[in-house]
Amino acid sequence: MIRIYTTPSCSSCRKAIGFFKANHISIEVIDIFSLTLKRDQIIDIIRKSENSTDDIISQRSKIYKEGKVNFDDMTLNELITFIIENPSILKRPIIVDDRKVQVGYNEEEIRAFIPSEKRKYFTHDKD
Repeated sequence: MIRIYTTPSCSSCRKAIGFFKANHISIEVIDIFSLTLKRDQIIDIIRKSENSTDDIISQRSKIYKEGKVNFDDMTLNELITFIIENPSILKRPIIVDDRKVQVGYNEEEIRAFIPSEKRKYFTHDKD
């Protein structure tokens, strides 16, 4: 199952959701502002990320820009707790399946989430 961590105002999130719907791929949409993230969800995202928390922490977020939090001094458990309490610190969308994670919407890279049985029907050509 593909999970997409989103927020309602995120245009990239809407593009990602639209991509999966257009390709008839089942997804679970998780609004990070409506539902409290679970510790195991965050750990799963971090484990699948190439650069750990650097891939998912938004340096453009208000909390990050204020500079009141020193992420480098936090333990992983402290950081996970901080993310649960402050989900706006996350980049969006975060797309996760059983093997990989993609942060942000990238029209080419998102195709990796198309199940192999559906790839033969997917058009790669752009006109």
